[in-house]
Amino acid sequence: MGEEIILPEEAVINKIYVIRGLKVMLDKDLAGLYGVTTGNLNKAVRRNIKRFPVDFMFQLTHEEFADLKLQMETSGRGGTRKMPKAFTEQGVAMLSGMDAAKWFSHKGPGSMVWSIQHCLLRGTHISY
Repeated sequence: MGEEIILPEEAVINKIYVIRGLKVMLDKDLAGLYGVTTGNLNKAVRRNIKRFPVDFMFQLTHEEFADLKLQMETSGRGGTRKMPKAFTEQGVAMLSGMDAAKWFSHKGPGSMVWSIQHCLLRGTHISY
């Protein structure tokens, strides 16, 4: 069994946004926390897409992404070619329960997912 990883709250809180009235984390941020590429995270989701209804995960619109980039003060150069996916607390939990959770590698996904869910539930977030 892998080592247990507990994330510091600050590592998660600054990556929580309110979009469509839901507290979410973006695919790229989750991938970074889990130590995988965004592409691999999204491949695992695509292989298990029936487990991710719209209240678990949704793709941002161009307008939502533009607003979010303004909020995050990021430049328009480089970056993503596809609109990011946003995962709710339930979506984060589903990521840990997938058969394809092998992409977590040796890292302790249970404690990491708990840390992320804890921050999502606490109501701490960045809103736009």
